Amino acid sequence: MTNIVKLSQWDALLVESLRKGHGWSDDEIIAKVKAGVDLPTDDSIFQFNYSDLAAFAQKEPETFEAAVRGGYQIKYNTVRGIRSWIWVAFGDEPQLELEAGQEAVTAQLTHEQLERVTTALSFGWSIEPIDGAAGSYRIEPIQR
Repeated sequence: MTNIVKLSQWDALLVESLRKGHGWSDDEIIAKVKAGVDLPTDDSIFQFNYSDLAAFAQKEPETFEAAVRGGYQIKYNTVRGIRSWIWVAFGDEPQLELEAGQEAVTAQLTHEQLERVTTALSFGWSIEPIDGAAGSYRIEPIQR
């Protein structure tokens, strides 16, 4: 059994923004981030600083490469972080519900996207289909 690599929520967002937002392949992400050169400047609402990811890749190169090539689980998710991750990874902004005791993210997901979210989420979250809305899922904490 292989241990799944764990990334911080921020490092996961950085990887996904390079993959989706910049169209980089796994090989490009690994080579450019490890080298710390040709890293893009981010002008999105997130203001990503890829030098943070380069520092992580220098400190833990095997973990970084395994996460990029084989996937990862986020160490600790927040409801806003889940929303941001889905938005960055798939390009569609999910709905965010912040009413006290009802905090959740609602997203339209394909089967492949659902599998990626399921793998990436930290422990303590549930993903349930929304009745009557094909492909819609509600992601919420198991305990409040």
